[in-house]
Amino acid sequence: MKLHSMVAVATLLLATTASSLLRADDAAATGSDGPAAAALEAAPSYLNRADVREFLDQLSRDSGLNRNTLAGIMARATRQQSVIDAISTPAERTLNWARYRPIFLKQERIDQGREFVKEHAELLDRATRTYGVPGNIIAAIIGVETFYGRITGSHDVLDSLATLAFDYPPRETFFRSELAEFLTLSAAEGWDPHTRQGSYAGAMGVPQFISSSYRQYAVDFDGDGKRDLFDSMADVIGSVANYFSEHGWQQGAPVAEPWTFADGSIPSQVRALVSSSLKPTVAGESVAALGFNGESLADGTRDNTLLSVMVLEGADGDEAWVAYRNFYVITRYNHSRLYAMAVLQLAQNINSTPE
Repeated sequence: MKLHSMVAVATLLLATTASSLLRADDAAATGSDGPAAAALEAAPSYLNRADVREFLDQLSRDSGLNRNTLAGIMARATRQQSVIDAISTPAERTLNWARYRPIFLKQERIDQGREFVKEHAELLDRATRTYGVPGNIIAAIIGVETFYGRITGSHDVLDSLATLAFDYPPRETFFRSELAEFLTLSAAEGWDPHTRQGSYAGAMGVPQFISSSYRQYAVDFDGDGKRDLFDSMADVIGSVANYFSEHGWQQGAPVAEPWTFADGSIPSQVRALVSSSLKPTVAGESVAALGFNGESLADGTRDNTLLSVMVLEGADGDEAWVAYRNFYVITRYNHSRLYAMAVLQLAQNINSTPE
């Protein structure tokens, strides 16, 4: 596929020299000559803030990136209220399963998932052989995240991360770390950081990797010497599979199955097993003692592997589910039971025979 045209940030890579470590922090603070001072004079910017200057100082020390260049990049970052608004009301927090499910289980998304699997069958098969992750799970992640690459986000990643790092106190620690990761990633990959677009939370590319995940889990699956999650579907597929593998996906193990009851109501003893934590905490013996005899129970609890019990508000009433280790792995991609269930059910529908 044709690669996005990129403007190399060559100056970011000059910081290994001793002279580059003589950063422009004093210039920014005193108004002396330099890129940071010029930016301050031109217009109000994040560089006016002491916490931002301290952040740049620390990043330059930790990464070796040129302080002047970092200041020039941050001088063009702008606060985005739309980002604050979006992160304050994510769908996973405001919707129940009855309303969340139809968003991702529409027939169009299922049909396009089947086409995606056909089109990229060779790559998906190779990813499964390499990482042990089923092709329909990889496809479903891409389908849920960006409708198979169709909707990858229109927010300026730098603006989003700067906004959340310095104007969203509830998660400022996390997003300052992600901003540092993004600036470091941009230098390593030769990107112009002002040209990258993604989600309001700074997720990028077809699989919507945040910067730290991009740095740690992205792979060059097409062997061209680059890790391109924007234009290389091979790299996208390989990277999603690698992400799951690194987070403990168990090849051939079950993901989740429903727990049904004769009278249609969920007993209080079952509801008592539901935890607010996504991490599996329930022993297989505990659900078996309450009458659960799902066909995947033995495989899902092999070697005393724990499971979790969920109750979701479905369109026809509450649904009880038993979730195994691989379900938890899906929540490592997005920390939401609703998200993981949408991925699972989309994957199942992609694999099913069309009526």
